[in-house]
Amino acid sequence: MLANRTALVTGGANGIGRATALRLARSGAKVFVGDVNLLPENAALFAELKIEQQQCDVRIEADIKRLIDAAVAATGRLDIVVNNAGIGLVKQIPDVTEEEWDRVLDINFKSVFLTARHAIPHLKKAGGGSIVNVSSNAGLLPRAHDPVYSTSKGAMIALTKSLALCHAKDRIRVNAVCPGPVGDTGMMNADLAKAADPAALSQMMIDASPLAKAFKRMISPDEVAQAVIYLVSDAAAMVTGTSIGIDGGKSLGVPPKE
Repeated sequence: MLANRTALVTGGANGIGRATALRLARSGAKVFVGDVNLLPENAALFAELKIEQQQCDVRIEADIKRLIDAAVAATGRLDIVVNNAGIGLVKQIPDVTEEEWDRVLDINFKSVFLTARHAIPHLKKAGGGSIVNVSSNAGLLPRAHDPVYSTSKGAMIALTKSLALCHAKDRIRVNAVCPGPVGDTGMMNADLAKAADPAALSQMMIDASPLAKAFKRMISPDEVAQAVIYLVSDAAAMVTGTSIGIDGGKSLGVPPKE
């Protein structure tokens, strides 16, 4: 389905990024993964699927450029970019330091600008392509407990729409997926590890999503990855500027009482 296409995934060592990289590779793409923390446990499977790994701090423009340049040098082209790297911050604005604000906005939002800046010329040269930004249900409906994170993800959706308008003429499609609550990700595992009662926190997150509650489980990283595969495929040739909620209905509003 994606044969002869070159794909790049940031934050690709675990969670949604890893699931997406695996799906892309199994769909025929040549995949390049960037992550600030490369995990040894990925080495064998990534090698089997010919997925290339490179350390990349998405806050640093030189790191992003080096990752993109490596992909283009190896294959001569760039067709797909998945901006997945991200972090959370559960804190109210009066308690947020300037350093914390900058870190969340740089990783979650500025990185999308930097990646687009260096990737778009290569996508244009390839005759078009696809960018998918991994936002969040917090970008669709801001949340009270993490306003900085919500701001970063809402800004990502705004940039997604603007880039989609700007580069439709270049046959570059730009879309976003908005997951949550997703289990077995670096962010989710870190939150659960810090919780006084991990089981209670997990259940609270599941209960906040109508479908997750109905199915009695969190969303899986692979369910998000499948949506990404659709958006980068020819089946979505006329889809751009969209933000697909993969959150079990969490961003729809207040669910009915049982």
